[in-house]
Amino acid sequence: MNTLKDVKVGKTAKVLKVHGEGAVRRRIMDMGITKGVEILIRKVAPLGDPMELTVRGYELSLRKADADMIEVV
Repeated sequence: MNTLKDVKVGKTAKVLKVHGEGAVRRRIMDMGITKGVEILIRKVAPLGDPMELTVRGYELSLRKADADMIEVV
């Protein structure tokens, strides 16, 4: 299973499924990360956390722990 945290900087990934449960899953989906959306990995902080993404035309910072719950292709 490939997750969002495995995608390299400058690459685009398409969301297959958002894992997790309850409030965490709802928060990720409220940010616009839903099945079928394409996400561009813009950059990663020097220490590796967080990641900066482009989702639905806006910039978003996401922790790697949250990115690991997002299955992509």
